[in-house]
Amino acid sequence: MLDVIRSILLYSWRRVDYVILVRYLMGTAYLPSPMHTMGYLFFSALVPKSVYMYFLDVTPEVAVARVRKRRENEMFETYAALEKVRGKALALTRFDKWLIVDSSQTIDKVDLLLKNAIK
Repeated sequence: MLDVIRSILLYSWRRVDYVILVRYLMGTAYLPSPMHTMGYLFFSALVPKSVYMYFLDVTPEVAVARVRKRRENEMFETYAALEKVRGKALALTRFDKWLIVDSSQTIDKVDLLLKNAIK
C-alpha cells in the first residue's frame, strides 16, 4: 500500500502521455474478502485512470506453467491461490471499464490483441 501511495505522490502530478499502473488496482484482489473490494474502490479513487484499461487475464493452468518455467516459488502462486485471486480480480473489473484480454495465448497474439484494441 505504501508503494501505491508513493507512486501516486511521485507521478500523478506529472504531465505524461502514458501511465502504466501495474497491479495497483487489481493487486487488491490479494486482500481478504471483502477488503479486496474496499481496497479497489479506495485506490480506484486515487490512481489515474484511462479509457484504455486492460485486464490481462490468464487461466490458473497457464499461470502455474509460467511460474514453473521461471523456477521461482512464491506463496501466492499455487494453482488454488491463482484461481481464487483471478476470480476476485475478474469480479473487480465490474467497477470500471476494463477490457479483458485473454493473455493465456502467446506473447505475439496478446500483443496483436492489445494493438487492435487501441485502434
